[in-house]
Amino acid sequence: MSQALPMIVAGDPEQYTGGYIYDARIAAALTEAGCPVERIGLAGRFPEADPTAASAMHDALADLADGTTVIIDGLALGGLPNVIAEHAGRLILVALIHHPLADESGIDEVLAARLYDSERQALAQVAHVVVTSRFIAQRLIDGYGVAKQRLDIVEPGLDKPSTARRPDAAVPRLLCVASLIPRKGHTILIDALARIAKQHWHCDCIGDLDRDPDCVAEARRAIAAHQLNERIELLGSRPPASLSAAYQSAHLFVLPSYYEGYGMVITEALAHGLPVVTTTGGALADTLPNDAGIAVPPGDAQALADALQYLLSDAAAYAELAAGARRAGQTLPGWSDAGQRFAAVLNRMATT
Repeated sequence: MSQALPMIVAGDPEQYTGGYIYDARIAAALTEAGCPVERIGLAGRFPEADPTAASAMHDALADLADGTTVIIDGLALGGLPNVIAEHAGRLILVALIHHPLADESGIDEVLAARLYDSERQALAQVAHVVVTSRFIAQRLIDGYGVAKQRLDIVEPGLDKPSTARRPDAAVPRLLCVASLIPRKGHTILIDALARIAKQHWHCDCIGDLDRDPDCVAEARRAIAAHQLNERIELLGSRPPASLSAAYQSAHLFVLPSYYEGYGMVITEALAHGLPVVTTTGGALADTLPNDAGIAVPPGDAQALADALQYLLSDAAAYAELAAGARRAGQTLPGWSDAGQRFAAVLNRMATT
């Protein structure tokens, strides 16, 4: 391909969250496979787009020649159906959906309804849709009117560690990797950990602290109320190298999300041989193998506490699930595999 394939995202493309990491790694894998990608970050507010966002999207699309294939991340696409419709007739638009905007936790019903209507209209305009899991594929087919033939699944890849995990045996370290937003369930995790405070553990929470200051403040209040300031740390975002080191030193991975469109951090934990305690929210029920961890209902602090207590106190159960995690990690595809699957989708579109 002689010119770069545009990939449009909301805001800074270099953010350390699952969706942005997926976009960046797919872009790199496509480039490595001979299809160079240019990531374009849009100014403005998303997902409920403001005039700045609408103008930025219009300008980005208007600059492209007729017939150009464009990948648009769902966070940027869903709030701008009118702008998308303006350019859909002359460009080949590919929506990349991590999860529907209206499924975000912590938003009111009125906003959720607006986001649903807006994203449904936007998805009706695009030539094709790529999603990151079977769960999201079915969600769009059943709830958003996306025809099965217009949709492909490209699950995330991962980077497998080059060295074995060496957890600190003195005090088990729990690791949670998730942005501090309501959907990720940090207050449920804090409540669960407070219920097993007599157990030895330390919990590192790595994730963006800037997206929802109210959620961060609520988490800090909960930590203080349970007198866990010395045992639960909110560490903010970490670059890939530092994040890999955190996985290497952890004893157990925990993700208390109410909902995930895939759950990339789960597969990253498995790649490091980490047993996982998570929920059945969204695609998580499919992402975690049964022999590699424990999944509990989302929002159930007692069930989460029981699962953590079980793996922290039963060495045989922990060893069995750790072995399952290692087995699963060995079979997981890499990012180059994901890039090849994405390239196959684009090539098929070009020939039909």
